[in-house]
Amino acid sequence: MKSFLRVAIALLPIGVFAQKIPAISKTEFSKEAVAQKISSFQGKKIAVSEIIEKHKGRVLIIDFWASWCADCIKALPSTKILKEQNPELDFVYFSLDRSHEQWTRGLEKHKLTDQENYWFDEGWKNNFNNYVDLNWVPRFLIVDQSGKIAKYYAVSPNDPTIQKTIDELKMKKF
Repeated sequence: MKSFLRVAIALLPIGVFAQKIPAISKTEFSKEAVAQKISSFQGKKIAVSEIIEKHKGRVLIIDFWASWCADCIKALPSTKILKEQNPELDFVYFSLDRSHEQWTRGLEKHKLTDQENYWFDEGWKNNFNNYVDLNWVPRFLIVDQSGKIAKYYAVSPNDPTIQKTIDELKMKKF
């Protein structure tokens, strides 16, 4: 009995801190969500709507990550493979690092400075992240060619539903 309790207590934090799958998979962004401003690598504030509009006509994968997140770092090689296997996709990285310095050091350390990167300088809780039910990283969201949400929730670039969604979007005419 004592060993059972030790195992149960040891596993408790896993359930407490695990990602919580959103109850509803949204298919469109609210106006308030995409009005959220985020900082570019160059320091310019830009609305999420401008980022989505910039990629209209192409499939866009948003990778929510942070340089302090071990699972995010472990996912980077798989994200690179996903990109190589799907060169027609656009990728953007939305960082949840705690400071600008931490974010830029992370970009340099993980060789992401040549990628399209943005940072939530207002913090984790904001209109966009609240709308997409962001409660953990890593998290991947796929936006279709028309700017709607095609895949609302994935926690790994290896999730087979990501490639399935990409393949389905390649077949659709927008």
